[in-house]
Parts: sequence; C-alpha cells; structure tokens
Amino acid sequence: MTRAQIIGTGSYAPEKVMTNHDLAKIVETSDEWIFERTGIKQRHVAAEGEVSSDMALKASIRALEMARTRPEDLDIIIVGTISPDMPMPACAAFLQHKLAAKKAFAFDVSAACAGSLFALSVGAQYIQSGLMKRVLVVGVELLTRLTDWSDRNTCVLFGDAAGAMVLGPSEDPNRGILSTHLHTDGSQTGILMIPGGGSKHPTSAETVKQKMHSIAMNGREVYKFAVRSLTDAVVEALEFNKLSAEQITHVCAHQANIRIIDAVLERLKVPREKAWLNIDRYGNTSSASLPATLDEANRAGKLKAGDTVAMMAIGAGMSWGSGIVRW
Repeated sequence: MTRAQIIGTGSYAPEKVMTNHDLAKIVETSDEWIFERTGIKQRHVAAEGEVSSDMALKASIRALEMARTRPEDLDIIIVGTISPDMPMPACAAFLQHKLAAKKAFAFDVSAACAGSLFALSVGAQYIQSGLMKRVLVVGVELLTRLTDWSDRNTCVLFGDAAGAMVLGPSEDPNRGILSTHLHTDGSQTGILMIPGGGSKHPTSAETVKQKMHSIAMNGREVYKFAVRSLTDAVVEALEFNKLSAEQITHVCAHQANIRIIDAVLERLKVPREKAWLNIDRYGNTSSASLPATLDEANRAGKLKAGDTVAMMAIGAGMSWGSGIVRW
C-alpha cells in the first residue's frame, strides 16, 4: 500500500491582534479570568474585507512552496471549514480559482474544529488509492464574524487563521500517515452549534435578533466529552499501530482549551513538553488549529525524520478523531 505523506505545511494568521485586555473593554472579563480558564492571552482577527479563502490562499502558498509543488499540479483541494466565504459555493472553489489550480477538483468538509483532520483522512485515502499524486488539505476559519461579542463564555475563545498541508505518496513505506480514526456522536449536537441560518431556522429578522447566527456552547459538557473522547481516540490509534504512549515523539492537538489538552496528556501519561502549544497566541481557530500548529512545529525544526506524531481534534457534531504520522 502506498502511504500518504505530508510533504509541505503552511499557516497564516491576520495581522490584527486582540488581547484579553482589549476584550475586557467590551465585555465583563479580565486577562486573568480568560487565561486561567482557557490558556489564551490573545487571538488574531481578520481585516475588513478579508475572507476565509484569502486566508486559505496565504497558508496554501506557503505549504506548496515547502512541498515544491505548483498549484497546477494539484489533483484535489479539500478545505475543512464552517465559516466559508458564503454558504454556496464551497470555500474550496474560491481557493482553487485564486490558486489557478485548474486541474484540481475542490470541495469543503464540515466537521467544525475537527474539519482539517477529517479532510486529511479523506485526502490520504486518495493518495493511498494510487489515483492521485498531490492533494492540498486546508483548515480555515473566520470565527470572529460568527461570535456573539456580548457572551463572555464564547467570545473570549475564538480567533481567525488558516493552516495547510500538501500530501503526496511516500517513497518510504515506513513513513507517512499510518492511520486516522474518525468518530461522530450526533446525539451531542446540542452542546456546540450555530443554530440559525439553515433549513431548521432560516435567516430572518427574528433569528438575527436572537443572535442565532453566532456560536452557542455548553462549555462544561464540551469539556467532559472532549477529554474522554480524545483520550479514547489516541489510545485507539496507538493500539491500531501497535505503539505505546511512550513512543509518541510529538503531540499535535487542536488548540481548543489548555485544560482539555492537559487533561488528555495526563490520562495518556504523555509529558506536556511533547505537545506544541500555541493557544496562548491564537486562541481556538477551529479547523485551522491542527495544521497551523503542525506548521509551527515543523518550521521550528521540531519534527525530524522518523518521529512519531500523534494528532487529535474534536469539534461540533460532536465529531472527533486521531491520527498517527511517521514523519
């Protein structure tokens, strides 16, 4: 079997930064309150007129440059996002045009914060089938425009960013994406959602008035579900690949909340030093988080050939998963 390998990574965050002190001026909160509960000190906010496909483009160009791949050589573009430029067409279609990747077909994956992991899994299957040679996987979110800035429990969490990965066939059978493990529990849709704008609650003056087009979350329930599910998913991936937790070189986790990450690492008995953490600087960037975190670790020179990287992410749905990559 031909394995898919990540041959290029890239990321982008908007220039504008909103600190916890800035937030304290518009909602009842403080730097201490936010940091203690989330690990976040600041987040990036898209510029006026900047859209998701613009951010995705910048991250993609950086990943393609690292992979020494021309846009016109891409076979597929898969974008994980819940904040596309518009409901239709896909964000991936706009990205395809902006890249001038005319050969590639393009589509979006909607799994909220787990979107890029779901997209990575799909892209890897195309490479493993032997049908495709170059796949661009992107996670991008512009969540600051889907945030209720009067709700201090959610507005402190989210930021805007994009992360990208270029996949190609591995020349070494022992390297690449060893496996991915994806799950969904639709009974938990109520604990994290954007209720307005779909067929259940079509956009109207009333849905706008009730702020139904913003993120609504039961933080306590999300935390409990995330810790349990992510721990189980990583254990599943390790057992599938006949690996122990001690053999993990690096953890690449969706940066949702430092308490979630710490709780999972503690249960896995993996030292925190093995996880690349950037939630303090970016906040929760949803589907952008995992590939952007991977790119930072990669460009910092942390990832060496043969390293074992454990990935994990969870988002609304609830949708979650894990993966093991031999770098």
